[in-house]
Amino acid sequence: MKNWRSILVNENSTLLETMKIIDDSTMQFAAVVDKNQSLLGTVTDGDIRRGILRGEGLDVPIRQIMNPSPICASIENTYRDCLNLLKKHKLKQIPILSEDNKIIDIIFADDDPATKNNENTVILMAGGLGTRLRPLTENIPKPMLNVGNKPILETIIEGFKQYGFTNFIISVNYKKEVIQDYFLDGAAFGVSISYIEENKRMGTAGALSLLKEKPTSPIFVMNGDLLTQVNFEQLLYFHEDTEAVATMCVREYEYQIPYGVIEIDGQRLTSIKEKPVHRSFVNAGIYVISPEAFDLIPKDEFYDMPELFKRLMDKGENVSSFPIREYWLDIGRMDDFEKANNEFFENESRFTF
Repeated sequence: MKNWRSILVNENSTLLETMKIIDDSTMQFAAVVDKNQSLLGTVTDGDIRRGILRGEGLDVPIRQIMNPSPICASIENTYRDCLNLLKKHKLKQIPILSEDNKIIDIIFADDDPATKNNENTVILMAGGLGTRLRPLTENIPKPMLNVGNKPILETIIEGFKQYGFTNFIISVNYKKEVIQDYFLDGAAFGVSISYIEENKRMGTAGALSLLKEKPTSPIFVMNGDLLTQVNFEQLLYFHEDTEAVATMCVREYEYQIPYGVIEIDGQRLTSIKEKPVHRSFVNAGIYVISPEAFDLIPKDEFYDMPELFKRLMDKGENVSSFPIREYWLDIGRMDDFEKANNEFFENESRFTF
């Protein structure tokens, strides 16, 4: 039984404080209550990330982020009633309220013994040449470079495995035998692994056309040179909750213009901003793709994931962005590789699952 009282927050708790409670809890959820424990609203990881996308600061009160009208059950509902409500509304949890609106329990979907492990397939793109990391990649593909005491690709697989995702397909090309000889069918790592073999460069979306069968449920697609602490279960739930055809993980990137920026109106100077910092969201190389998106992927052609997303948007499909607020590092250059190894030895637990 979960200690749901540990995830109660008051309406003046900040976004940062609530985010820490959600991250530290196995329940990934918080309930906002008043001093009498009457429910005011609920907060999920998705609510937090949508707030970040809107530009909300970490110090805003959680009442600005919470869902003030969550679906709830009453004290008169049976346990099975609650499970049916969870299933009907595709919820992960549902508060139980007394007649005077006080929260008396929270039922979680994974309390149901019928809940299965996550069966969604994870496709890892590991066929690149790793040119910018030569000479390290002369005889080994980039995803097999060691960060700490294990290959990058092994750390990625362990990251998914901790959230119950154990079905993997690895897309290989350059030095493919190094990857295949190391992982084989995945049994030694407690997962199932098969392979897509690219005979030419296919791009992150084009390689999906080589799958033997079209998926029947959403799949993950991730570049094989990333280190991250993303909660993949939260990502999948966000994708399903937003009813998206495709979801792209995004990362906030900031850069400083090294000059004073001038704004003018005609010949009149209106302002001077000295070395301003600009912030934008950039593609983080992690995606969730629903089966219907596969109809837009051309067969046996180079096709990158941003092209697929653009085509989906052009067709008016529902496409989502999932902001990554956890650790994330793209190991594309030599200084990134050195940074990853330095951070491993500084904080080994970050990479241990």
